[in-house]
Amino acid sequence: MPAEIVDRIAPTLTQWDHPYTSGPFTPNFVEYNATDLEVIGTIPPRLDGVYLRNTQNPVHDALGVRHAFDGDGMLHLLSFHQGRCEYRNRFLRTKAFEQEQAAGHGLYAGLIDKPGIAHHPGWGARGGLKDTSATDVIVHAGTALTTFYQCGEPYRFDARTLQPLGVAAWGKDILQDKGISAHPKVCPRTGDLLFFNYSKEAPYMHYGEVDAQDRLVHYVPVALPGPRLPHDMLLTENFAILNDFPLHWEESLLAQGKHKLVYDQTKPARFAVVPRRHAPQDGVRWFEASATYVLHWLNAWEEGDEIVMHGYHQKWPMPEAGFDNQGARMGPDRYGPTLYEWRLNLRTGAVLERRLHERHLEFGHVNARYWGRPYRYSYNMIAHPDAFLFDGIAKYDHITGAMQEYRFGEGRFGSESPMAPAMGATAEDDGYVVSFITDMQADRSECLVLDAQDLAAGPVARIILPHRISSGTHACWADTAEIRSPFTA
Repeated sequence: MPAEIVDRIAPTLTQWDHPYTSGPFTPNFVEYNATDLEVIGTIPPRLDGVYLRNTQNPVHDALGVRHAFDGDGMLHLLSFHQGRCEYRNRFLRTKAFEQEQAAGHGLYAGLIDKPGIAHHPGWGARGGLKDTSATDVIVHAGTALTTFYQCGEPYRFDARTLQPLGVAAWGKDILQDKGISAHPKVCPRTGDLLFFNYSKEAPYMHYGEVDAQDRLVHYVPVALPGPRLPHDMLLTENFAILNDFPLHWEESLLAQGKHKLVYDQTKPARFAVVPRRHAPQDGVRWFEASATYVLHWLNAWEEGDEIVMHGYHQKWPMPEAGFDNQGARMGPDRYGPTLYEWRLNLRTGAVLERRLHERHLEFGHVNARYWGRPYRYSYNMIAHPDAFLFDGIAKYDHITGAMQEYRFGEGRFGSESPMAPAMGATAEDDGYVVSFITDMQADRSECLVLDAQDLAAGPVARIILPHRISSGTHACWADTAEIRSPFTA
């Protein structure tokens, strides 16, 4: 059966020459269902679940200055079962999306617009910035959950069909005023969703948990000295780890409604160790380390008296003078992100740090079954030297220090590439790595399936999509056992 067009969205874009509405970032406006996809190679029958990717996909012109993270959300899905696959893509029809569709033009300011340009004054997704839910996607309580990095509402979707299920019930409750940040985590042992949010009002940050039945069961303040810009979090068996980095809004200007990003390298990076709901509630403990900013984390675990954390330490968190943060040179490579380890000693309060590798890597994944526990392998995106694009995947062995990689090829750019454990897996890296590819040379897109134990061998399957999709970032994998909806292909 040929690809079925489900819907078309009529854009009002005229700014087609902008770096983030052209080339590999050209947005998509057609929603598809496709089951009869061309496959080069063989889809492994032990690959059983869904690969989901979220990304910005602008429909309207910017009201002022366009930023890479502006734009409406779009989910792309490839569903695998018994050696077959199905593709779907859908706009994230958030409240703000529907408002702009009804108006026929943009209503909300972008990330770096001047205050007051929006019809809805304020800051973040609770004010003038559009809540697109376009940052992250995970699967929790049987369905997909999308979130926004500037603290929006949590939207639910059927993880097999992408049918919208509305804002999560708990998101309408006590979180209504603050929303939640992107990058919540799902504990693979309990099924609990761990999340945080942040705002410009004291106590400035909260931590919460939603159980496997999608009920809010824990919500506590985590006091900060002022408004901050955390982006990601970690979990261990008994703790959640939140952040306070010296890269944030200039506090003296906030009272004037101005948002200027500053980095104070004389201040430490601070980590909050917060007890999870099942652990003794002994209060939040803070640890200090050398100044940096961490956009994304890899994993953490408890080891004796220590909590060990792995993430991407930035050598240069602040852009160089005169940097154009709406243009093409906004890739992770310019921050100098490298694999890094912090050890927080819960007995002495000491922090030990070391760089694990000098290579610039970001947007990594581990086998999610190992979240919160010791692990060996990570799958890291190789940053393009200029734009916010990915050139390949590097598998790093955290025991031997060995690294192997697969490069996508000239003019081919990948998405965040999660590790998908194989059915009946007996080893941590027994499975596959999947990635959506935007191929500018062939003017098409495909999904690569690579053997996680031998990335360098190249894909075991290349699945051709019905259209060339916009290059994007955050993605996840979920096994069929984690999904409550039936397979629909």
